Amino acid sequence: MAIINQATKELQVKIVYYGPAMCGKTTNLVQVHDHVQTAAGSKGKLVSLATSSDRTLFFDFLPIEAMSIKGFKTKFQLYTVPGQVIYNTTRQLVLRGVDGIVFVADSQYEKMTENVESFQNLADNLKALKLNLDDIPYVIQYNKRDLPNAAPIEYMDFLLNNRDVQVPSFSGAAHKCEGVFETLNMITRMLLNKFINRSTPQYA
Repeated sequence: MAIINQATKELQVKIVYYGPAMCGKTTNLVQVHDHVQTAAGSKGKLVSLATSSDRTLFFDFLPIEAMSIKGFKTKFQLYTVPGQVIYNTTRQLVLRGVDGIVFVADSQYEKMTENVESFQNLADNLKALKLNLDDIPYVIQYNKRDLPNAAPIEYMDFLLNNRDVQVPSFSGAAHKCEGVFETLNMITRMLLNKFINRSTPQYA
């Protein structure tokens, strides 16, 4: 849930990058941290909480062009979850208070089962937190599109985006910073629109 800081006049929004192990969640966050344009001193340190074989990363940033909602600048907090199943408790902890989600899928054919299982795991963990994926803005990034064994986008849409109204999806090669900011820009735009609509008086 977004946090309003009256002292700094900031609306803090939490975005979680979710997906199977080694799909590119960490690479996305590192690329964003390295290249995001912020005002001086308005980018947090990239923090890594490492386990023996997996990592959770997070940082926050206030864009130069931060949109103001009712006088509040929007600061984004970006998190990754550990990809390995043994760290599921950590995944649930990271999801607490989530406002938007980027699901990062690995485009390699042999990773399709892991993609589907991770997506189901996301829905299950949200349900455990009494949240519903249908109520949370999210986008999908089909990462590793530059690999020769990448599955067709249509096939991945069928597996992961098969719904009446498809969510926005993006092709990516995160290690080249391809698709990274297109994905981030869309989820931030969806979140800002949500909060703008929520803060606008409704007339009958």
